[in-house]
Amino acid sequence: MEPKKKSMSLMAKQNSAGWVFLIPASAMIAIMSFFPMIKAFVMSLQTGSGSRTEFAGFYNYIRMFQDKIFIRSIGNTFLYLAIEVPIMLVLAILLAQLLNNQHLKFKGLFRTCVFLPCATSLVSYAIIFRFLFATDGFVNHLLQGLHITSANINFLGTAGTAKFVIIFALIWRWTGYNMVFFLAGLQNIEYSVYEAAQIDGANGWKTFWSITVPLLKPVIVMTAIQSINGTLQLFDESMNLTNGGPANATITMSHYVYNKAFVNASGFGYACAMAFLIFILVAILAAISQKVGDTRD
Repeated sequence: MEPKKKSMSLMAKQNSAGWVFLIPASAMIAIMSFFPMIKAFVMSLQTGSGSRTEFAGFYNYIRMFQDKIFIRSIGNTFLYLAIEVPIMLVLAILLAQLLNNQHLKFKGLFRTCVFLPCATSLVSYAIIFRFLFATDGFVNHLLQGLHITSANINFLGTAGTAKFVIIFALIWRWTGYNMVFFLAGLQNIEYSVYEAAQIDGANGWKTFWSITVPLLKPVIVMTAIQSINGTLQLFDESMNLTNGGPANATITMSHYVYNKAFVNASGFGYACAMAFLIFILVAILAAISQKVGDTRD
């Protein structure tokens, strides 16, 4: 009986140690994440500001879907999501495949060059892109030098081209970030699998679709969820590149929430209602992506 008591005592000590490490982290998550979410939902049911607030039910949520600018911001955000995320993930997986080649020289240099944009400050790279795509910027000089255009293009002052600049900036910055995940996934695939496919006569394209993509499916799902999450909360590019212009043509949901909460000061209740909708959209799309990528029976 004594050995059993000792083993039970050891198990109790291990459980106690686990709770000691778990409770502080759980408390921080509850304080920093769950409490603000609950508080935001409560505030979304109120109107007014400061101490002059009153319960308004779902008025802010009804107002949201009557707000043409917010509807436009939803459309812009999903446009960026639909174009940028697939292109970025495809480029990331192709670059990872190229840079995983065992016979490629200077792999470290190429990997660093592709990842480097991700290490650039959000504000810094947005300012650089503003200069590049300015009316008298480098891109206009290059296009005229190549005789593609005869006059300067107002990239950031036209709705269509401004959206293109934002999408291009997002792809430039985040492709390398996702490439690192794919590269790590590829390095966990045994090279003998590819050798066996070559012996069986499979070409590079068939090997890629039949071996690489299925084995990378968990990584693809993870990067897709991260990219969707980040795009739905997109703020910096809209704020620093175009300031939501021209005429709110490029504004995103998070940018509009910021404007309502801090710039126009229309009341935190309305801003909280929009922020809570963004949270719901992120949760729904993440759940869908996870369900699609779940291969368990």
